[in-house]
Amino acid sequence: MINVGILGAGGIAALSHLPEIAQVEGMRVTHICGRTEHRLRLLCQRFDVPRYSLSWQDLLNDETLDAVIVALPHPLHAEAGLAVLERGLHLFMQKPLCTTLEEAHQLVAASEARPELTVYCRPSFSAVIYEMRRQLKNGAIGKVSGAFSRHSHGGPEIYYAEVSDSFEEKRVTDDFWFFDADTAGGGALIDMGVYSIANVVALLGKVNAVTARLLTVDKPTAMEDTATLLLEMANGALATAETSWCDPARSSYLRVHGTAGKLIQTGAAIECIKPSSYEREWAEPTVEVITPPPALNQHEEWRRAIKSGQQPELANLWTARHVSEIMLAAVASNEAGRPITLVTEPRLS
Repeated sequence: MINVGILGAGGIAALSHLPEIAQVEGMRVTHICGRTEHRLRLLCQRFDVPRYSLSWQDLLNDETLDAVIVALPHPLHAEAGLAVLERGLHLFMQKPLCTTLEEAHQLVAASEARPELTVYCRPSFSAVIYEMRRQLKNGAIGKVSGAFSRHSHGGPEIYYAEVSDSFEEKRVTDDFWFFDADTAGGGALIDMGVYSIANVVALLGKVNAVTARLLTVDKPTAMEDTATLLLEMANGALATAETSWCDPARSSYLRVHGTAGKLIQTGAAIECIKPSSYEREWAEPTVEVITPPPALNQHEEWRRAIKSGQQPELANLWTARHVSEIMLAAVASNEAGRPITLVTEPRLS
């Protein structure tokens, strides 16, 4: 049995980590840490967690733990992750990995110094991503020329409404740390854009350079609530990644284009679209619908990686560092008005 502690008793712990781990055989949450005792007691009752505490140190000193999930606000991720690795525990990092490239380098160095510890980094990847990777590897659409990925929703206020209801609390209407430029560590890009960027990296690999525009369209923040990135891929393709907090209808789009066809995500399935003629532009294309086999629950994937002594195939620390550098480069590109070259590389098996 793998005993897990959770640093952070907010919405992501309540709505994602705790209910998912409850479905994983051989893993259980035995200690949760947060700032609000009401929330801690409620989560312990709901998910049969035997212990809670109000300080990081109490959780990290718990000698019965094997692993820790960092589910804190963005700027605290690196400090907490480094503390977990120093304690000699397996680590699950909530997205984004961190808010500076130096922090990302520190996390990689700490992990490489302790290769026996498994580090899982969100975003996790869906069955569609794994199947698209298989299709691309097998040459289903020829040489890849481009990709488009978008992940967006209506903003923190929608997320917080669900969180408040989950904790049976009065809804917050005007005090969202997500909007505070001094404490949030970034806007919609690191909150939601991380998903669209990570999907591009998982499918196409390394990004060489980033050109980006970041805007504040509607939200009460000095940070961006909308972003578009042009990614120059090491394989020669061009990809676009988009995100926004101004999309209450919610969007999750993904497509990859190649010289022999294209792959388009349609919910939990994939359409593989190929030309029926290379001589008639308006000839109706052929469409094959591919239903991917189920992917592992992210916590089950983490558990298996721990048991095997390996790092995750895609959701690993090196890939998360590359995704973080892409987001930081996007901010720099927006400020400088030019492409920004990257120095890190993902690790994709």
